[in-house]
Amino acid sequence: MTRVIFFILILLTINIVHASTIDDLQAQIDQHNQQIADIEKEIAQYQEELNKNTKEANTLKNQITQLETTKKKLVADISLTQKQIEAANLNIEELGLQIGQKEKEIGEKISALAEIIRNMKDSESASVVELVLSRENFSGFFDDLAKMEDFQKEINANLSDLRSMKETLQGEKTDQEKQKKGLVNFKLKLADQKQLVEINKTNKNQLLAETKNKESNYKSILAEKTKLRDAFAKELQDLESQLQIIIDPNSIPRAGSGVLAWPFTDQKMLDCKSSYNSLKNMFCITQYFGNTSFATANPQLYQGGTHNGVDFRASEGTEILASSGGVIRGVGDTDRVCKNASYGKWILIDHGNGLSTLYAHLSLIKVSSGQKVERGQLIGYSGNTGSSTGPHLHFTVYATAGVNITTFASRICSGRNYTIPVASYSSYLNPLSYL
Repeated sequence: MTRVIFFILILLTINIVHASTIDDLQAQIDQHNQQIADIEKEIAQYQEELNKNTKEANTLKNQITQLETTKKKLVADISLTQKQIEAANLNIEELGLQIGQKEKEIGEKISALAEIIRNMKDSESASVVELVLSRENFSGFFDDLAKMEDFQKEINANLSDLRSMKETLQGEKTDQEKQKKGLVNFKLKLADQKQLVEINKTNKNQLLAETKNKESNYKSILAEKTKLRDAFAKELQDLESQLQIIIDPNSIPRAGSGVLAWPFTDQKMLDCKSSYNSLKNMFCITQYFGNTSFATANPQLYQGGTHNGVDFRASEGTEILASSGGVIRGVGDTDRVCKNASYGKWILIDHGNGLSTLYAHLSLIKVSSGQKVERGQLIGYSGNTGSSTGPHLHFTVYATAGVNITTFASRICSGRNYTIPVASYSSYLNPLSYL
């Protein structure tokens, strides 16, 4: 009986070990979280500078400043991601220690319970007469019975604790798996950001080489790009005007159904609220769909003065997400055929519900043709490729029945073939009707 009491005391005195190690890890995690917050403030300042630069005149100086600021922001993004990776590693290490402690604690309790049960079995195998005779008086015998009853209660309580600890352990393991998955995503994002820095550096060097750092050269090149852009827009307009496709209203979701999500992260959408004063909307929209003032003023660019999508303010390197699940119908880069004339780097997704979406002027594409994607999945990063006056995302919604990826010989870039989404006028839908 004395041995039983000894093991009960063990059960009552088991405590979490290595508390100091976990405290040290927690202190490091807190320090990393503070560093992350500081870097996020720095990134916000760079973003504010970029937003300011987009309002200024399109000059060589402004373009170089914007590229330099973008590079600083991307470098800060890399630093932020690295800190997030380190913080995730510390969290994983802390969870590993906690899991190890729980496993040890469960093992100790199981061993103690096993010993108690063995001792109780030995006690119960003795006859009542033997138990009575082994005591100097009846009072001791009844004390033993009371202790046995307490032991049984203790066993039941500890069995309940074991079940609870097992559930906790399983939950912690699930958290650890999520942490590891997040760590993999962080590392992929870090590689993307490093690639974006290189793209930015190449763009800046190319701009300086083309202009020789002279404003007059820049203006001349800009005028040529504008002429090329206008000529391509007319070329595409002539092609699309020949398409006569009637769209069955029942083949597409009803307007206002909200079947599409905004193509940005939640954080980006929250940041857009700060642009309300300058853009008069909380969604970073710089140009709406339809007969906008800019589209009407530039009919050579837009079919009859109509903008066929929505433009969002998005600095280079902003994550672009799939607006809904679907299949990548195609990706491309028109700059390889005729630089500065069209969509630049683009992605077209068929959502399987009668709608397809286009994401244009990207800096980096992360998906391939035929690939299945989920709603909210990273598909690329915003940029300034193709016919673009500054970093942004051009987002178009089509009735799938009326859009096809078409290859055609370009008149303006002689001897070269364009491959881009081409749609009938009736196939262009207002994105805001479905977001």
